[in-house]
Amino acid sequence: MKKITYILASTVVAMGVASCDINDVENMGELSTENFPVSAADGEAALAGIYQNLNATHANPQESFIYNAMLASDDALGGGGTNDKLMQALDLITNYNNDMTNNFWKQRYEGLNRANTLIQALPNTAMADDLKAQFLGEALFLRAYYHFDLASMYGNVPLMTVPSGDLVTPGEVSVLYGQMLQDLRDAADMMPAVRKSDGHVDKYAAEALLARIWLFYTGMYGNGTDLAALTSTSYNPLSSVDLPDGSTMTKADVIKYVDDCVNNSGYDLVPDFRNLWAYTNRFTVEDYEYTKGQGLKWVEDDNGVNIEALFSIKFNKLADWSTTIGYGNGVALHFGVRGGQNYGNTFPFGQGWGAGPVAPNLVNDWKSADPESKDIRFKATIQDWKECPTYTYGGWADFVQETDYYSKKWSPISAVNDGSTSISVADNPYVCCFENLMYGADGWAQGANNMQLNNIHDLVLIRFADVLLMQSELKEDVAGINRVRARAGLSPIAAYSLKALQDERRWELALEGIRWNDIRRWHIAADALDKQTDQAVYYCGQPGKNTAHNGGYKARYNATAGFQKMPESQVSLGSVPQNPGWDGADSEYNGWE
Repeated sequence: MKKITYILASTVVAMGVASCDINDVENMGELSTENFPVSAADGEAALAGIYQNLNATHANPQESFIYNAMLASDDALGGGGTNDKLMQALDLITNYNNDMTNNFWKQRYEGLNRANTLIQALPNTAMADDLKAQFLGEALFLRAYYHFDLASMYGNVPLMTVPSGDLVTPGEVSVLYGQMLQDLRDAADMMPAVRKSDGHVDKYAAEALLARIWLFYTGMYGNGTDLAALTSTSYNPLSSVDLPDGSTMTKADVIKYVDDCVNNSGYDLVPDFRNLWAYTNRFTVEDYEYTKGQGLKWVEDDNGVNIEALFSIKFNKLADWSTTIGYGNGVALHFGVRGGQNYGNTFPFGQGWGAGPVAPNLVNDWKSADPESKDIRFKATIQDWKECPTYTYGGWADFVQETDYYSKKWSPISAVNDGSTSISVADNPYVCCFENLMYGADGWAQGANNMQLNNIHDLVLIRFADVLLMQSELKEDVAGINRVRARAGLSPIAAYSLKALQDERRWELALEGIRWNDIRRWHIAADALDKQTDQAVYYCGQPGKNTAHNGGYKARYNATAGFQKMPESQVSLGSVPQNPGWDGADSEYNGWE
């Protein structure tokens, strides 16, 4: 059975928290930071409640930042069908309805409130000091991560560092980011030097996230905080950041943390890049022409530990059509192949809602950079349907922005039913999700062979390869770049350049939700996004072009700096002002035609 790592059945009860947003925390009176938590078990349950917020957003994954980051970047289009206007709106940096992402806002502030409750309570407990430090470090990590998710999505958002139901408004964005960096510095300093493999974060994950947030903030805001500065094409990263406690963090400080992660953590690159992705699982690998006969083995086979994953979202069999829907990997479902067709036509890729077709400009750029096709990552990442003779556009004829290219990394993965389970397939030799075979047909909350809820492979948010590339970027050397290139079967580069680093990050981390913040912080987003215009796409099965909408990608980016529309519910409360670029009719997406 798939292991349930940090999801506890008692989570919500232990936290005493009802669904809440920044101005709706009506049940906070049930908590008392004077006597909660009182035991290690209480602390574990409270901490599980904070982690559970990672899963909560998978009830509506299309509203989350990581989903937005995939579709808004220059490496993927919106996709979906004619009724999936939200997908296309995210790609086009436009809006579809007043509260398009309000669930995400509410859920992340619920997570922050839970984190703040535990952070405030822990000093009053009688727990052992080492356990208290670990719990506090994890809560600080998650508080920083949730703030960063919100700040990446919306820009300057309210900073929450205490449990409160009071109206909170944004302060200076420098204070918001300073708090995130301080939280991660403190988390890294207090947690023991032990690599975790049980779903909990450790000090090395804190060091990695610290570097990610540092690079985004110092790059994105290097020219200033107004719209002109944020959309400037000049890249002038900051070299130091003032923290709320009066100290200053420098680039040299960040390098020390990243060096510690690289040199001492025990995390490492998985030797074969292809083994990172679920299509190499043992029930699928020998039936997939691309992987058969090559000795490949998925790192997560039978609950295996992915030595490259510093931070992941875990899922399990408890996904239900109720409050636990987020225990299934909703991102995998949304990025599944659209079409409602026979699984043999799309094997080994499972089916879903068709979000995020790979942008042809990514394919063209990658092939231009690797004309001899030496980079194994290209075919490990992208399926060219023209090379798959069984694929057809299937039973649904409403595709929007469909391309001939499909992303393999986050996909649902099907398998040939080997007869080892009692799954009834009614003349269909395939099961929708390999997990039905690997973890057994019993114990699923909504039954086995459920293509919407049975995707439960991890969603990895920080990989060690990313840390190596951040190390090279910070130190301006080639050591990390060349370790990553060697794994991909490529020769080393002799000298560091920002362009070489940018290219390596694009190929290594393609279609993992990283590219969007990269192109924004490097101040190359407007031109990169504009390359999607006029790329070949299909609309309702007919070939066409990815035409400009609402003024085009470049215009929409320059109007917004890529920050999403603040949910109208939050604006009306007086919590936040509306972001630039979202008040006019040109921000509203009305459909593809």
